[in-house]
Amino acid sequence: MPGAHSPHDTQVYNDNQSFGDSFPGFGRPTPKNFVIKGEGSKLKPEYGTMICVSIGYPKAKELLAKHRRLVKAGVELVEWRLDCLEESIDCSALIAKRPGPIVVTARRPIDGGRFSGAESERLAWLKDAISAEPEYVDLEDEIAGSITRSGSTKRIVSHHDFEKTPENLLEMHEQMAELDPDIIKLATLAISPHDNLRMLQLVKTSEVPTVGLCMGEIGVPSRILGKKFGSPLTYAAASTEEPLGPGQISWEQMRDFYRYPELNADTEVFGVIGDPIQHSYSPLVHNTAFAELKMNRIYLPFRIPAEDLAEFIDDAIDLGIKGLSVTIPHKERVVDKLTKMGELVQGTDAANTILYDGTRRLGYNTDVEAAMESLHEGWEETGSSKSSKSKKKAKPFDGKTVLILGAGGAAKAIAYGVHERGAEVILTSRTEERAAKLAERLECKSIPWEDRETSEPDAVINCTPLGMFPKVEVSPVSKNFLKPNMIVFDTVYHPEETLFIRSARARGCQVVTGIEMFVRQAAAQFKLFTEEDPPVEIMRKVLREAVETQVVSSSTSSA
Repeated sequence: MPGAHSPHDTQVYNDNQSFGDSFPGFGRPTPKNFVIKGEGSKLKPEYGTMICVSIGYPKAKELLAKHRRLVKAGVELVEWRLDCLEESIDCSALIAKRPGPIVVTARRPIDGGRFSGAESERLAWLKDAISAEPEYVDLEDEIAGSITRSGSTKRIVSHHDFEKTPENLLEMHEQMAELDPDIIKLATLAISPHDNLRMLQLVKTSEVPTVGLCMGEIGVPSRILGKKFGSPLTYAAASTEEPLGPGQISWEQMRDFYRYPELNADTEVFGVIGDPIQHSYSPLVHNTAFAELKMNRIYLPFRIPAEDLAEFIDDAIDLGIKGLSVTIPHKERVVDKLTKMGELVQGTDAANTILYDGTRRLGYNTDVEAAMESLHEGWEETGSSKSSKSKKKAKPFDGKTVLILGAGGAAKAIAYGVHERGAEVILTSRTEERAAKLAERLECKSIPWEDRETSEPDAVINCTPLGMFPKVEVSPVSKNFLKPNMIVFDTVYHPEETLFIRSARARGCQVVTGIEMFVRQAAAQFKLFTEEDPPVEIMRKVLREAVETQVVSSSTSSA
């Protein structure tokens, strides 16, 4: 293609932090025959909004072959990134061979593409493409005014900013609306989570159909929530290995995992907040449960840097969020933003769940009961406590010594729970002052990290990330420290069989894995979110399968 060149010359944007690489889909079919029809100044989809899959290949035959496979799989609209072609083509002949509706575009490097020729050459080429009457052509706002409408091709007028989300979004949008668009597309880099709200509110209030999405990991929610706010379509990658924009996720994840075709203005939004967040399996577990019970609810990952946490907790209301799970490092930080908190939050000074009731933010901690139930079962299986009696006793762990490794949010929850149930608690952390502070709060003992193997506990509980994927060959204690019949509980669930757990099994210990605690706390959250009983076995099954799949896949890749 004129102006195209080797991918070694100009980098095409590629986000290596795509979500859900190991998440199994729900296997739900895509609604067929999406048709965009004119209605006043807006385009209305007949059955819902579309997922537009972006593809770009060096050869035209590769482009057509991929498009055919996508059509066969149920994809309704495909964006042809012709700037990726490395050969000369007959544009009209190529477009005539399209197996389904397309958006034609040719991006310059400044817009995230590969076109390297003269701008006059690119304009001439785009005009030639329009003469072949593709369904859509994407024209940057800088050139849209110089290319007039022709034939039946609809115009997407776009603007890309790979550095920021500009403060003057509304002004930019008003200027783009003067360029004869059928659809306006704004794609900007999210610097803060608040950029997602600004963009989605613009989509919602626009008189011209608008695709507004924020790029990058922080911007991922905007790609999915656009439909709830009125976007006519969203963009997705052909696969997890082929994103053509920062933060772009695959169309299969968009369709199957997030059930994008089923979303609407009434869809209730839930999510998990943390930083980092791409490791979280909470979206998998909750979205699987929502789908199983046919609920009009969605659960998203929100990467929230610490400095943006307070603003996001406020923004959540305008994003339509009904509830949040909270993970590292925000479990303690969110407490100050709560308007009401449960007894366990007060006792631990940490929350892992937030419910929104109007403007009220209600905080809960489901980690405590999840961990205690898991620990109860472990002790019952050793025969050191009686099931029926221990659950009725006010102090069922009386006479037990529990060594807790770590002093973060999970450690606070578990230490509080076992202390309230009568256990003698010993705390230790690589950050010694945090352990000492927690010990003072609970009126228990703390020891230096290097002395952690000098005690003789009945149970050892790992609340650190030691052993978490990908650093799986690390254990918080040595194998010889572990004794037969000792309870060994690892809150790490990825992988389930950590080195700590494997060593404990080899030493004859009774083990409790992180999967159990994770599923129990997630099930309790689900109950709070929906007021309905969760499909616990399905949640456990899909989590275990996903963790095992990724561990095996990563091991194979390493080998």
